[in-house]
Parts: sequence; structure tokens; C-alpha cells
Amino acid sequence: AGGLSGRVFSLRMEPVRPFHCRDRLGSRQRFAGAAPLPPDAVAPTTPIRARLICFAESRPFIHAVIALILINAVTLGLETDKQIFALYGPTLLLVDQIILVFFTIEIALKLVAYRAGFFRSGWNLFDLFIVAIAWVPASGSLALLRSLRILRVLRLLSVSPQLRRVISAVGQSIPGMMSVISVLAIIFYISSVLATKLFGDHPSPEMQEWFGSIGASAYTLFQVMTLESWSMGIVRPTMELYPYAWAFFVPFIFVTSFAVLNLFIGIIVDAMQSGNEAPLAQGREELKDFTHTEIEALHKRFDALEARLAEALAQREGGVAEATLGSKRPHTKITKDD
Repeated sequence: AGGLSGRVFSLRMEPVRPFHCRDRLGSRQRFAGAAPLPPDAVAPTTPIRARLICFAESRPFIHAVIALILINAVTLGLETDKQIFALYGPTLLLVDQIILVFFTIEIALKLVAYRAGFFRSGWNLFDLFIVAIAWVPASGSLALLRSLRILRVLRLLSVSPQLRRVISAVGQSIPGMMSVISVLAIIFYISSVLATKLFGDHPSPEMQEWFGSIGASAYTLFQVMTLESWSMGIVRPTMELYPYAWAFFVPFIFVTSFAVLNLFIGIIVDAMQSGNEAPLAQGREELKDFTHTEIEALHKRFDALEARLAEALAQREGGVAEATLGSKRPHTKITKDD
């Protein structure tokens, strides 16, 4: 029995490999809205690249980048003050150059770590574009590029996961927003034609300025939609000439300001909720796939264990049968003559 148990339970159950930085990169990149990394970007055969990826995606490094972006934003703002720049100009420029070198090293580190996978992420391309602009010589006809250094503050959108979720939600809501814009354009066109027909024929200079043409009517109605001086500035002067003008403007405000524009907010909120639920659903799918794989591995191990057990029992039964046959053989009596 001891030998049997030794043979049967010699099948070692390998422990489940714990998640490491390399395992979490793919899901975190997809959660952030970036393109998934290629398989070779985190290949275990390249431990140096794997360590670089873990370092670039670590929280301390990301927090350091965010801190430098905020410091750079402050220094760029201080450069616009003539008195401060006259006193601390060289220091501000030196801090700006040091931060730019750090950002360049960060981009180079990611290029080495991700290789071709770096260019599959729109956020990485955005960072590369922002940093590359800062290295363009700001002299002569390119002097305007010096003022574009403030675009480095936009890197907060690519570094902060929360801001990336907001931008991703806005991008996902664009198709729905285009539909709302189309409906709003139709409403504006119809209302502009009606306003021109209803109020544009009056010889008053104000009526001609506000509703003399379809373009002027559209601009006036846009002002009414934004509720900027719509009552005292537009509607009430119009009602002095057309007492029932309120019957046109009030429904227009309800439809455009309170209904159609609120659709924009609803679409963006729905896109953000979908963006927050997508990583959770993806995590559940990954957990389901992982569990399925582990269950299949367990089935295979139990099948192997059952086969070994059956083989061991068969060998044991064979040994018992041979012993039984040997005990039933006739014994020959040995005499003194033999």
C-alpha cells in the first residue's frame, strides 16, 4: 500500500503561477483605452524589456511624470510674467530643459521596452508628438513653436488613467453626438427659414440685423439657444413689433436648450458608464478563461491520476492472483528414499 500510494500520489500538482507585472500590462493598457501590446512586447525571453515595462508602468514612475508635468506647467506660466522672468528667467529655462530631457528619456525608455508596440498606442504617439515639438529650434519662422511648449501640459491626458477614460468616453460618444448634431442642424434650418419669413420683412433696422437673411436668423437663434440676452436683447424687442413672437421662441428654446442639448450630456454619460463597465466585463471574461484553462488542466491531471491508479490496481490484482495459484499447487511428499 505504501508503494502504491507513493506511485499514485507522485503526480505533482503545480501551483498556479501568480500574476506579475507582465501579466497585468495587457489588461491595464486596454483599460486605459490604448491599443493592446503585441505578444513579443512582454515576452519572458527578454527580461530586460519586461523590467523596463514594469518600471515605466509602475505607480511611482507615473506619479513622478505627473508631478513634472505640473511643475512644467507652473514654470511655463511664470515665464509669461515679465517681472518674474527678468529675475528668474535663466532658472525657469533650466528647469524647463531638465524636464524636457526627462520626458525624452521616458519616450526612449518606452521605445526600447515596447519596440513596435509603442506605435500601436495613440497615447504614445501623442506623447512623442508633444515632446518632439519641444526639440524643434524656436528661431526665425519657427519662433511660434516656442509658445507650443505649453502643449506639454496636455500630457496629463495620456498619463492619468482617469483623464484617459474621460477622453475615451468623449471619443466613443462622437457617433451619437453626430446624430444629435444632425437633428439640431435640421431644427436650426427650419427655424431660421421660419424666423426670416416671420420677422425679416419688417423694415426695422433691428429686425433686418437679426432676421434679414437666413444666416442672420441662424446666428440670432444660436444666441437665443445659448440663453445669452435672449429675453431683453432679442425676444422682447421683437414682441413689441410682433406680440405673438413668444409662441415661436419659447418652443424653440425648449426643443434646443432643454431637450436636444441635454442629449449631448446623456450620450457622454452613457459612454463613460460603458467605458467603466468594459474593463470589469473584460476582467470577468479573463477570469472565466483563466478558470476554464485551470479546470481543463485539473481534468487532465485527474485523468492521468486515474490511469495510474487503474494500472497500479491491475498490477496488484495480478500479483495476488499469481500468489493464489501458487498456493493451490499439489505438494509432493518427500520420502527417505528421495
